[in-house]
Amino acid sequence: MTVPSASRNGVGFFTLHPLEIALHRIGVFVCWCGSNIAATVDVKKVAETLGKEPGVAFAMDYQYMCSEGGQGAIRSAIKDHALTGIVVAACSPRMHEPTFRKAAAAAGLNPFMVEVANIREQCSWIHRNKQDATEKAIILGRTAIAKVMLNTPLTAGESKVVKRALVIGGGIAGIQTALDVADAGFHVAIGERKPAIGG
Repeated sequence: MTVPSASRNGVGFFTLHPLEIALHRIGVFVCWCGSNIAATVDVKKVAETLGKEPGVAFAMDYQYMCSEGGQGAIRSAIKDHALTGIVVAACSPRMHEPTFRKAAAAAGLNPFMVEVANIREQCSWIHRNKQDATEKAIILGRTAIAKVMLNTPLTAGESKVVKRALVIGGGIAGIQTALDVADAGFHVAIGERKPAIGG
């Protein structure tokens, strides 16, 4: 599987080794969003096509993935198929990514192994031709599958924050910024490359 990657010269490509792909068991969940997606995208074809991608162990479509029934299907599939990551092709991640991450976590999957492919706002709502919209939804799904293969489980953490500021530059703007921050009650340091401040 060839996966796009960022490089200094633009977009580069690298290939995942077949053993790396074999280690993944990805689940793909395609949402109808009522008729918001299903009216323009052939969701069954998207699920069927993405289900044949390397590393995908399970694929399904469902009327409303964000509903309790949809979340239950995600939780069951994670447990029943020992999934190591999931892709939900649905609406904007801004809207329901936390919902899908909670469902994954409830089933024992690290919530950072969840990717959302936005096939509503970025696909179904902007296309009139069902074939074009379906092809684009498949591309967005494949991209999310490639991304989840590159993800690693993360753990949320906390760090103690020291409330102080460093102002870079001792010109007029830097001095005024340092005074404003100090007036707000914070310790401030000014960093200036010249031996004297003032610009």
